[in-house]
Amino acid sequence: MTDRTDRVEDLLVAFLPNLRRFAISLCRSRDVADDLVQAACERALASADRFEPGTRFDAWMFRILRNLWIDVVRKRKTAGVEEDISERQDIAGAVSGEREVEARMTLKSVADAIDDLPDEQREVLLLVCVEDFSYRETAEVLGIPIGTVMSRLARARQNLASAAGISAAPARSGVMKGNA
Repeated sequence: MTDRTDRVEDLLVAFLPNLRRFAISLCRSRDVADDLVQAACERALASADRFEPGTRFDAWMFRILRNLWIDVVRKRKTAGVEEDISERQDIAGAVSGEREVEARMTLKSVADAIDDLPDEQREVLLLVCVEDFSYRETAEVLGIPIGTVMSRLARARQNLASAAGISAAPARSGVMKGNA
């Protein structure tokens, strides 16, 4: 192995949880996400010589993962519908405890609201709000202008507020995330 491949390998191991979280958010299936992460890792290791030291490793990996996801979506258009086993009520285990049930219901409603967002809004929301990317970094990962990131994020937040029953957005502070 080359030094660059060793470096990419080390960075990749540390970054796996973030990569998996982003994959799950894109495809909404843990099994598909695991396959997607594995393919992204394979591609990153095979392309380790293309990673430029001093650049954002996380942005490079998110771009690889997203491009693989786009390929999966294209393939799915010709395939049948997949069913997530966790959604099947007839085989899901019974949940005990009122607090746990309420927490799961709340989590499910938020997840459903995020799932209902258009793909481009969901991607921006997750990169900015979950992965803590700046608007500029998100624009670079997705290959879109920074203004598009801002408008997609605003629409995503508005759609989530509407789904949650929040009628008015809170007052904005003078500092916006991502103005770096």
